[in-house]
Amino acid sequence: MTVKFGAMLAGVATALFISACSSAPEQESTAAPESVSLSGPIVDQRWNLLLVGTDERVSLPDTPFFQIGRDGSVSGSDGCNRFTGNVNLGENQRIEFSQLASTRMACPNMEDAKRVTDMLDTAYRFLIDHDRLVFFGPDSRVLGGWREAN
Repeated sequence: MTVKFGAMLAGVATALFISACSSAPEQESTAAPESVSLSGPIVDQRWNLLLVGTDERVSLPDTPFFQIGRDGSVSGSDGCNRFTGNVNLGENQRIEFSQLASTRMACPNMEDAKRVTDMLDTAYRFLIDHDRLVFFGPDSRVLGGWREAN
């Protein structure tokens, strides 16, 4: 009986050892994240809101705007709250805003401010015509227009 008990104890110890080895935490990658460098007429330019949709003007305390940095960051204001986030520019005027975060001040016309940030959240493509920038949704619907700030 002591031989069986010893064999069982050795088996349990081996199982614990194997499970401990397999549950060791994975080491994190030490590789540096890829550096982003954006360029083009939409980058390093302040864009002020012109229209929501094809013809709607919004009434906000301040003019909504945004600016895209060469490092892929975006910052601006929805007319009430400041926001920051990331942007990815792709082929065929593809644009995607992500990880947008904003302050949470209570302002009059919060619905209009939300429409501005919703436009950025759903932007899929852009078109530049002289000093105008137009965002389109995935369904090719016009989301709104911006004007290059002087």
